Amino acid sequence: MQETRDPIQELLIAARRTQILDAAAAVFAEKGFHRATIKDIARVAGIADGTIYTYFSSKTDVLLGLLNRLNESTERQEQFALGSEQDFRAFFIAYLRQRMSLLWSNAEVFRVLLSEMLVNVELRELYYQQVIMPTFKVAEQYFQAQSEEGHLRQLDVPLTVRAIASTLLGLLTTQLLGDQEIAQRWEELPEVLVTLMFDGLKPGEDTTHDRGQ
Repeated sequence: MQETRDPIQELLIAARRTQILDAAAAVFAEKGFHRATIKDIARVAGIADGTIYTYFSSKTDVLLGLLNRLNESTERQEQFALGSEQDFRAFFIAYLRQRMSLLWSNAEVFRVLLSEMLVNVELRELYYQQVIMPTFKVAEQYFQAQSEEGHLRQLDVPLTVRAIASTLLGLLTTQLLGDQEIAQRWEELPEVLVTLMFDGLKPGEDTTHDRGQ
């Protein structure tokens, strides 16, 4: 017999996890991952240290929870399902804008998380297997369906998905390195990226060129 989950209890659990992750984001951004402690997170969250272990098994698990939230792992399936009912180009601009808004507003937190992933092999493997790979699979299914329906040309879908994801990561990393053009104009990037993907770099037939005349 399948266990029935209390929806009110589920909401309370989700709210507590959000409270802990919000506190962790602030603590990690201020102290970095290694200097931060569960006690620090509990203090900022306004809860007892032991309460955190009810929801997360370790500090690494908290960090993984933050990465999962930044990735919007649980929302991706619904986002792509809605995208299947819309014009592909319009959907993709809106999708990139939403993703970039979330990432850019959490840039400092992401900087801390990224630096930890680069040196923490266990975390890197967990993040890739539990967060990145499931997200890639959802995106691949969406792109494959769009291609089969004739909205996109035939693609190497796995490589295309990774190229797009890596472009976003590269742009965010470039901003974290201090690039002011991206920092000041990131809201324009979704349109630029989609235009680049759809139209390429070559001028269209109706494009006029300034030949210096």
